Amino acid sequence: MASTTQADLRYTFEQYAGWIQQPLTKPSTAEQWVQRLAINEAEIQHFLQLPLSKAQPYQARPAQIKDAQGTVARAQFSLPAIPAEPEQALQRARDLNPDLHLFTALAQTAPNGQAGYLHNLPIAVKDMTAVAGFAVTAGSASGDVEPATQDALSVARLRAKGAVVIGMANQHEMAFGASSNNPRYGRVINPASPEHIPGGSSGGSAAIVAADVCRVTLGTDTGGSIRLPAACCGVVGFKPTYDSVPRDGSIDVAPSLDHLGPIAKYVQDCALVYAGLLDLPQEPDWAVDSLDGIRVGRLGGYFAEPLESQVLQTLDQACLGLEKDKASVQDILLPEAHMAAALQFMIITSEATASYTDRLQEKSEQISEEIRIRLEIGHFLPAPWYLRAQKLRTEFNARIEALFDQVDILICPTMRCPAPKVGATEVQIGHKTYPLHTAVTQLTMPFSLSGSPAISIPWGMAQDGAPIGLQLIARQGDDWRLLAVAQRLEAAGHALFGKN
Repeated sequence: MASTTQADLRYTFEQYAGWIQQPLTKPSTAEQWVQRLAINEAEIQHFLQLPLSKAQPYQARPAQIKDAQGTVARAQFSLPAIPAEPEQALQRARDLNPDLHLFTALAQTAPNGQAGYLHNLPIAVKDMTAVAGFAVTAGSASGDVEPATQDALSVARLRAKGAVVIGMANQHEMAFGASSNNPRYGRVINPASPEHIPGGSSGGSAAIVAADVCRVTLGTDTGGSIRLPAACCGVVGFKPTYDSVPRDGSIDVAPSLDHLGPIAKYVQDCALVYAGLLDLPQEPDWAVDSLDGIRVGRLGGYFAEPLESQVLQTLDQACLGLEKDKASVQDILLPEAHMAAALQFMIITSEATASYTDRLQEKSEQISEEIRIRLEIGHFLPAPWYLRAQKLRTEFNARIEALFDQVDILICPTMRCPAPKVGATEVQIGHKTYPLHTAVTQLTMPFSLSGSPAISIPWGMAQDGAPIGLQLIARQGDDWRLLAVAQRLEAAGHALFGKN
């Protein structure tokens, strides 16, 4: 680190080790922390140089979800042959799990669900959210051992509408990474292209859908963890407006950033489950039969430079599809978009460390080295930095909100590149090399900070078979319009690529 000597850090680290009553058993431990911080040195240095904001401190204010307005028109393509009954889905899960590592736990049986518009819909729940009868492990040996005695509110709402939970989805350990290479439950295999990562942290949730086990799963998203795996696995991932879906009964990673939402085969399935998560008595009429009058802003600048050439091509194709459907498309910029990485690092690292402090104190030996080091770093970030980051976030989010005075929907790729190869630590984009985490998360982080509803839909594949995802974003509370636009674009993509 440029501003702190290694000796100073070592002293701080030793004090921390004494606090958790676990001496530095490995001589390299302090150096590992230094190295981990060095990965984010650019973000930290940029953060420290940002002008102090005059904005008020950040406060989460969940937006009111606007009423759905549309028709009952649906995209014109046939639905896939996915097991219709929970017991069939459960059997397919049992058959595939030994090879694909999709689940951390499976149900013994799959009884019929209650009456409702989700009757007998088999679903899987990311292993961060309580389901009665299952231990919530967060994909870690440090997780709960005893099964939960009651459902999280989100799960209870879906069960009340008839959904049936067949298992807990595998994930990146403690929802704190992008590869879903889980040391306890195995590396999640991407059914869409096994040579490429399934993304994270909700990698199992997306892979279950891609493997045609369940039509819909639940994931969580802190910096992109619903949208990124959806893009990597060639499925749909929807992050609703912040706090529109209750997180009661879900493990917090970073509470001011955490979202819960569906991953599905198709947009209409996301919408159906979203209605259940909102506890609506029935799915509203939300779809539209054209995009006439919809103003779309194509994000440039930070969101376009750089992009892998095949990703750029898909974005061009999608924008043409929107225009053919009578939407207007204009170029638009988000001022200071590059500050998102610095703010995200500061906030998520600080909050995740606080969320997992008990585990670090009591079960640090049960946490993988990768995750433990990332979490321990949070203890060394000064509290004023966190408070400053949240204040700057208020200003940043106001800039995002202002964009929706000009357009209704924003569009950009979900990632700067197609799904990276398994084992990759870096990604080549143009003539520059980026760390894996940077390449895959930079375009999703701004809209985790803002709490805006955002959805990733599949849009073709790269030459090597890696799926490519496109991201659509709307103003807070405008979730149903976002879903309507996404469905229209999804239908155009299916027509273009011949997907059924």
